[in-house]
Amino acid sequence: MIYRTDYHIHSVFSDGRSAPEDYIGPAIKAGLNEIGFAEHLTLFRGDLDWSMNKSGAGPYIERIKAIRDSTDGIRVRIGLEVDFFPGREEEIFSLVSRLDLDYVIGSVHYLGEGTVDAGPEFYSGKDIDKLYSSYFETVSAAAASGIFDIIGHCDLVRIYGFRPVSDPEPLYRELAKTLKKHDVAFEVNTNGRNRPVGDFYPDPRYLHIFREEGASVCVNSDAHMPIRVAQYFDDAYDLVRRAGFTEMAVFDKRDRFMITMTEDR
Repeated sequence: MIYRTDYHIHSVFSDGRSAPEDYIGPAIKAGLNEIGFAEHLTLFRGDLDWSMNKSGAGPYIERIKAIRDSTDGIRVRIGLEVDFFPGREEEIFSLVSRLDLDYVIGSVHYLGEGTVDAGPEFYSGKDIDKLYSSYFETVSAAAASGIFDIIGHCDLVRIYGFRPVSDPEPLYRELAKTLKKHDVAFEVNTNGRNRPVGDFYPDPRYLHIFREEGASVCVNSDAHMPIRVAQYFDDAYDLVRRAGFTEMAVFDKRDRFMITMTEDR
């Protein structure tokens, strides 16, 4: 059997719909070996209704620790999904490095003052080719920053179906090289199937590029409700295997370990 982890779960501590305890049963039922919570943490933007601020990190971590210590049948990991802002690397690192976490997911939602996933109007009147280039450049900067263990939904800019005229393959290739160079994993994020794009992140057509460049992978659901824990994982693991991956990244106290997909730990 595949050793299955789902490190990208959101509860009511950020924009999820249920308490973190409510995800444990569905995770065990789905056959997961590990579940990891990764609440949004967004700095420099004031109070947001979809993200914690830094004052919320401590209570969140203590709550997940309590769940971890009282849970049998599945390993519970503690993570964060932290927004990346170019030029603010030192401030982000200073905060995140002091927290007792198993991993940190770095994500790019913001390009300038707007977020790429807030609505299709963000794309109105913009040069999509330039937007893609800017987005991938920012994601690559996140991967190179030394802050993160995993890069989340690395081509979220696809969310509303806008496509560049030029071939985006070189953007994926350069990102994959950066991930390898800086020893950062990426996720196959299955929640894209619930979004307007209707497909996983990254675009499955380019998944083989990450394998060719030696990047490390994990499969995550980005679930915001218990019913979506491990959603579409059979399809995701099939894609990962067909792309040539034989190992998955697992995390413990900010250390990454590679485990064969069929290994039992």
